[in-house]
Amino acid sequence: MAKTSSPAPDPAVHARIIKTAYDHLFTYGYKALTLDDLARELGVSKKTLYVHFRSKDELIEAVLDGFASEIRDLSDQLLIKNEQSFSTKFRGLVEALIKRFSKMNPVMLRDLQRFAPQIYAKIDDLRRKNIPYVFGRAIRDGQELGAVRSDIDPALAIEFWRIAISGLLQPDSLEHLGLPPEQVFEKAINLFFAGLLTPAGRKDYEKRNVS
Repeated sequence: MAKTSSPAPDPAVHARIIKTAYDHLFTYGYKALTLDDLARELGVSKKTLYVHFRSKDELIEAVLDGFASEIRDLSDQLLIKNEQSFSTKFRGLVEALIKRFSKMNPVMLRDLQRFAPQIYAKIDDLRRKNIPYVFGRAIRDGQELGAVRSDIDPALAIEFWRIAISGLLQPDSLEHLGLPPEQVFEKAINLFFAGLLTPAGRKDYEKRNVS
């Protein structure tokens, strides 16, 4: 007897599943997200979900991969605008990142840390890839344009930033600081980059920051 083949995943349904899971994860956390709820909201069966994702954890990993990819795409779009000054481009990038970090519920981070440590570890892996891609490029561009100090070693600066921001965005650190992730990110990046900019670059960045 011929074996019945599984239906091929529909790209449109695949995208809808990730978008809905993204909204649930970032709003309610990992534990509250269930495949039953997703299927009900999407108007599909759980069997359909399993055509696209073998498990809840595989789906969450796809959500996080999409979030990381979105940030890389943002940096490509915002840093490539050559007609703008470095400070304008960089400030635009910071504002876009703050907007995305505002969606990050600390409950979600705590949930992942407690109930899905392997996925929580993936967040740090994604930072290892994204931070050099986004901020390494920004530092090198800033050096070429005279806005970032030429004596700064980009690799060292980026590793310093990665370790610092990873520590600050830990659930315990957020709880201790009493600040949401987007505010921690904004304060940290302003503090960090103040030491990297040239006097002219700092003056221009502060002007853009105020306006």
